[in-house]
This record gives sequence, C-alpha cells and structure tokens, in this order.
Amino acid sequence: MVVKPKIINNICLNSHPVGCAADVGRQIGYVRSKGPIPQGPKTVLVIGSSTGYGLATRIAAAFGAGAKTIGVAFEKAGSEKGPGTAGFYNTLAFDAAAKKEGLFSLSFNADAFSDETKAQVVAAAKEHLGKVDLLVYSLASPVRTDPKTGITHRSVLKPLGQDFAAKSIDPFKGEVKLSTVTPATDEELAATVKVMGGEDWELWIDALQKADLLAPGFTTVAYSYIGPQVTYPFYRSGTIGKAKEHLEATAHSLSARLQKAVKGGAYVSINKALVTRASAVIPAVSLYISLLYKVMKKQGTHEGCIEQIDRLLRTRLYAGGPVPVDAEGLIRIDDWEMAPAVQKEISDLWDQVTGENLTQLCDVKGFEEDFLQLNGFGIPGVDYEAEVDVKTLEHGA
Repeated sequence: MVVKPKIINNICLNSHPVGCAADVGRQIGYVRSKGPIPQGPKTVLVIGSSTGYGLATRIAAAFGAGAKTIGVAFEKAGSEKGPGTAGFYNTLAFDAAAKKEGLFSLSFNADAFSDETKAQVVAAAKEHLGKVDLLVYSLASPVRTDPKTGITHRSVLKPLGQDFAAKSIDPFKGEVKLSTVTPATDEELAATVKVMGGEDWELWIDALQKADLLAPGFTTVAYSYIGPQVTYPFYRSGTIGKAKEHLEATAHSLSARLQKAVKGGAYVSINKALVTRASAVIPAVSLYISLLYKVMKKQGTHEGCIEQIDRLLRTRLYAGGPVPVDAEGLIRIDDWEMAPAVQKEISDLWDQVTGENLTQLCDVKGFEEDFLQLNGFGIPGVDYEAEVDVKTLEHGA
C-alpha cells in the first residue's frame, strides 16, 4: 500500500516503514561520523528502546562502542489492515543494521512493566550478554499495570492545585491560542507517580542484581526533563514533576546501593526538549519548542535525539573520569538549552508571538518536520508514492 500521514487532532496515527528505516540509518551515520567511543559500554540493556532517546542510546552504544544490546519496547506490528507503530519499524531497522555490522542485538516486543518480561529479558541477558555494563531506562508509556496488585494506573499531564493557562500554538493551523488545563486529583497524581516514577526502574535493577548480572562499575541511567520556568506550573511543578522527583530520589538510593555492590552508579540525565508525539497538544510546550528550535538553530547549538545521546556517552558517562553532575546529582545534557542567553531570547520573544508573526519568530517548519519524521514521514530520499509492505521495511511487496 501507499502510506501517507494520517493526522487527527494534531496526533499522527500511522507511520511509514521505509521512512523509519531511513531515519535509523541517518542516526547510525551520525554516530559513525563521530568515530568510536573507546571507553564505551560493551553490554547494554535499554528499557524503552524503540523511539526517541531510548532508540538513540541503543544506536550510539552499538555503532559507537560496538556494544551487544538488548532492547525492550511494546509496539504494534504492521498487518494487512495498515502500518504498525514507528517503534516497530525502528526496531526492525536497528536489528537489520546491527546484523549487517556483525553486532549482537536482541529485541523484545513486550510489556516492560511485567514480571514475565523481566524474567525473559534477564534470562536472555545471562545467555547473550553475561554481565551488563549499562542499563538505560527510557520508558514513556502512559499506562502501567502493577505486577504485584494487578491494578492498572494511567498517568496524566496536569497542574496541581489550580488551573494552568498558557499561550500555545497549533503548528499545523498556524494559530496562537490560550489553553487551559484543570488540576489533577490526588488519585491522578498518585497514578502518575506510579507510572512515571522510579519504581519500575528499581525493579529492573533488582532483577539484574538477583541474577548476578551487574558488571563491575555497572551504570544505570534514566532520562528526564526539567525545562524553563514558563512550563513549570504544568510540568516540573505538576504531576509529571512529582513523578520525576520520585525518579531522582530513586537514582540516589540506587546509586548508594550500586556503589556498595559493584562500585557502580545510578544517574538521571536531564535531556533537551524535543518534539514528541504529544508536543503539539501540550499547553505552552509547542510554543516553547518552536521558539527554542529557532534560537538554538540560529546559535548553532540545536541537537536532536542522536546528537544528545552521542554527546551524553562521549562527554559524560564514558569520558574516562567521574561522571559530571550538578548540585542535585543530575547529569545536565540540557546545558545548551538552558544557557542563559538562549532562555533570555526565548523569554523576550514569548509575549511577542501572534498568529501574524508566528512563522517569523518561531521555527514552525522545524516543529512540523520533526513531528512527521517521528513517524517516518518527510525523510529526505524516501519515495512516498511507492508501494510498501507494511509488515516489513521494503518497497513493493
């Protein structure tokens, strides 16, 4: 079938197999262009490995450090009815590229929250990796079923205590609007922490440690975000912020435990704001990212997922010395985003943005490009008029 983007209410509902594969190839090419990561990890487990920062981590570790990798993600396969999810095709492309390069890779399409998945992955790690050097936790699921209670929890992105109103943009209609979100209930807050906090991350470390799979100097990293003051009421001071506080507290307790056990460490890496599947519908975030892209591209400091993670591995985690962290013990790979000059320019432009000057002040085109490319559309060199087999990555089937 010929696959075109299907966007409803600013959410893309499908993906393009060949486009996804081309984008994975682009990321691999970037890592290769930077040369080897000589002190990088050799055995890596990525939880949430099919898109975004998790996928970039797997690519950087494999094609930069020659690492054996196991990835875990829950994605929908393509069928006669239509395309699967972008993560499904990304994973196919990664595994094919790794095989071609002679690199070991094993991918689990499974619920990372379940005890059964953990048992299967741990058994595979014991067989194929031996001791694990690095576990990266990059899960972005909005739903988690607690394996102990069987209760399903759903996270929400909401403020706490009072309504949050903020200027936002619709990048596809070219509109500027005021969006308002009502505060979360106590139950919604608790559920969000349950899904997006550090509980499951710690359960993965428990499983590896119980199986004696932690290599000397074992490192684990979870990904997070802080962002600017303008999004604090909705993000850092909202439900997601409380979940991230739990994640950070988990890192501290894990780090103390791992230092004692294998002279290892646990970290939270604060990464840069990027377009995600939900960016176009989150108040304030769409405007902020559009302004951020404009400013950082002008300054020559803009990075996507693969640029961020490649820099994280080369200059933070495996640079040959102690991992540099801030006063709270966080890795700040968002340092270029949060540079005072960048944030001041965004702040100066914020109140000036209107529907009339939106495309002049904001990088709306860049936002749209990233949004489409998340799903394999708008990738240079891909023939989007060609028939594709949505069960594979191939043209014409």
